[in-house]
Amino acid sequence: MIREAVILAGGFGTRLQGVLQGIPKPMAPVNGRPFLDYQLAYLAFSGINRVVMAVGYLHETIMQHYGNRYGNISLAYSVEKEPLGTGGALKKALPETHYSQVLVLNGDTFFELDIHKFHDFYRQRKAQTAIAIRESEEAARYGIIETAWDGQITAFHEKSAAAVKGKINGGIYLIDKEFFLGFALPNKFSLEKDFFEKIYTTHKLYAMLCRRYFIDIGVPEDYAKTKDDFSYFSYF
Repeated sequence: MIREAVILAGGFGTRLQGVLQGIPKPMAPVNGRPFLDYQLAYLAFSGINRVVMAVGYLHETIMQHYGNRYGNISLAYSVEKEPLGTGGALKKALPETHYSQVLVLNGDTFFELDIHKFHDFYRQRKAQTAIAIRESEEAARYGIIETAWDGQITAFHEKSAAAVKGKINGGIYLIDKEFFLGFALPNKFSLEKDFFEKIYTTHKLYAMLCRRYFIDIGVPEDYAKTKDDFSYFSYF
């Protein structure tokens, strides 16, 4: 059972600055509540009871708003003094976690993933890292992931302008802490480009397909959809 998560919540939200007006992207308002509320509510619904927030840009806003608790979830913080990238932020945050297996989420996406099923997938394959993926009609816009029959990742493809259907990274990961920290990692790097796309040829990296709801608020037109979309979820 997964009990702990890290939320990578340090992004600038460059494409949303006209809307955010001086607040960090994970605090983007959706129906009068910060986007992070929806992530935390879903994590609580899924049985997560501790979250480490990897924060950076305007981190005081997040820390002052939430303090050390959200409902039944206890909160801790890992603060970047300078941008470290998603990989660097995770590397800095993981020593603050208490368990060997940690769920990792991007702070600007919401993916209605069955976390217990994801953990079962991870355990059955004796994985040390697993990625939740989804199908998209605009996969080339995000970069495409190819997998074998058992979910082992066989290829990553770069973003392109082509209109191609395929499987994309959904921004949720299960990572073995000791495995990740066992690499000689720099302090600043991209989790996706500099870790996942580098190690899959030498280590077994798995991906589980989920077809449930997904939204990326880093894209302005998708952020605009959350107002209506989130009104349909019972656990909010």
